Amino acid sequence: MDTDIQRCFRSKTVFLTGATGFLGKVVIEKLLRTTEVKRIYVLIRPKRGVEITDRVITWSKDAVFELLLKSKPEALQRVCPIAGDCLDFDLGISENDRRLLASEVQIVIHGAATVRFNEPLHTALAINTRATKLMIQLAKEMRQLQAFVHISTAFSNCVIYNIKENFYPEHLNCSSDKVLAMAELVSDELLDNMEQALLGSFPNTYTYTKALAEDVILKEAVGLPLCIFRPAVIIAAHKEPISGWIDNMYGPMAILFGVARGVLRIATIDHHAEASLVPVDYCANLTLACTWKTIDEGSGMEAQETPLIYQLAPIEQNKITHGEFIRHALDGRTNCPLTKMIWYPFIHCITVPWLFPLAAFFYHTLPAYFFDLALWLSGRKPRLVKVYQKIHKTLGILGPFACKSWRFDMRNTDCLRQLMSEEDRRLYYFDMARLNWKAYFLQALRGMRQFLGNEPPTPESIAQGKKLIRRLKLLHHILQAVLCFVALLAFWSVVKILV
Repeated sequence: MDTDIQRCFRSKTVFLTGATGFLGKVVIEKLLRTTEVKRIYVLIRPKRGVEITDRVITWSKDAVFELLLKSKPEALQRVCPIAGDCLDFDLGISENDRRLLASEVQIVIHGAATVRFNEPLHTALAINTRATKLMIQLAKEMRQLQAFVHISTAFSNCVIYNIKENFYPEHLNCSSDKVLAMAELVSDELLDNMEQALLGSFPNTYTYTKALAEDVILKEAVGLPLCIFRPAVIIAAHKEPISGWIDNMYGPMAILFGVARGVLRIATIDHHAEASLVPVDYCANLTLACTWKTIDEGSGMEAQETPLIYQLAPIEQNKITHGEFIRHALDGRTNCPLTKMIWYPFIHCITVPWLFPLAAFFYHTLPAYFFDLALWLSGRKPRLVKVYQKIHKTLGILGPFACKSWRFDMRNTDCLRQLMSEEDRRLYYFDMARLNWKAYFLQALRGMRQFLGNEPPTPESIAQGKKLIRRLKLLHHILQAVLCFVALLAFWSVVKILV
């Protein structure tokens, strides 16, 4: 017997943007595996020499769909690609496809975004803000529309530290309609040069353009059955479709992997600051749950004047600090070490801005030159110095989020979960109070090892990693002893001179 959420999606046609992204894949997998959705149209950006249908076909080899295809081998046939590009002024969707979507679609899940923090303003504005406005215009043409879910970010209003499930247009220096109108009149170069003035207190173009997108919704989406989902930083899957599954190296998972490889040894992170992390399967489940709630509300009453906002982040009773996150990361040294490490995994955290460049020189840059020299002498291409240049640039971008704490109100999310049936709460779980962080990170580290490190999850491979890490640990302690001896010798020499 179907649950409420399963009945909500039965025989429905869904239009999903951001389908090739981390969250998008998990949403598609969960929809196909747990519901009898009729069809999922997905917006796919054409690539030269690659048919959009071929991009969907390759999903059959993706680990994220393995569980689905075991139970429903033909499931991906219900996924139909639509050629389009959020960078285009008309979303790149043909007139025929627009008519098709307008006549068939009942549910829109708009998740397409560029998540690069340092994206040029004109690009981030086009993908994150203008495309949202164009999607709303397209949704108004959909004759059977029952729900529009806009996937935003919990950090769209990061200029304040206690964020409620409200709109905050007052934090923008200029309204979305004025910024979009300006973008049409000036060159991309000139718009990018205006970045500092437009962003104001926002730390990067990502959070700024996501805030603008919410302002677009507030102004343009009146009368639509629409809600906004704001997830915190999305990390590896907790349970489904594969425990620990991840396919990208953004944010915290990049830090985990860098530490595990012995590459990242120092970072600008405050141990005491709270980490706002949520597993990707929790986010997919809440996406489907708030879709159900939006449809349910629309069938029983008129659409709300102001769209509901659902936030998902760790709760106060089960929070995790960056220090705890790092300790869990270092547990991987004994539980599931990689077989490819350049040094023994460890990390030191610095919160003093002026001290980081000095420490980074001795922890990263100087060893990198020795490493690259060894590569050059062996006839291979030096690479580590360039790697550390990218790492330091990334750490600079992530710094503001690793040294501060935010509080996210989740009253609407909690109310939604209470309204769900017991079976729906089991199938579409997103209760952050029940998440065991220690157990979670053990699986996340194994997933990182398998899916990012491409190392098999076999006892033989793990044994090989443990053998390597014992050798690196010995070398690490020998180097520490040598450096301490040199420091003491230098200190003694100075004392003798002064005395």
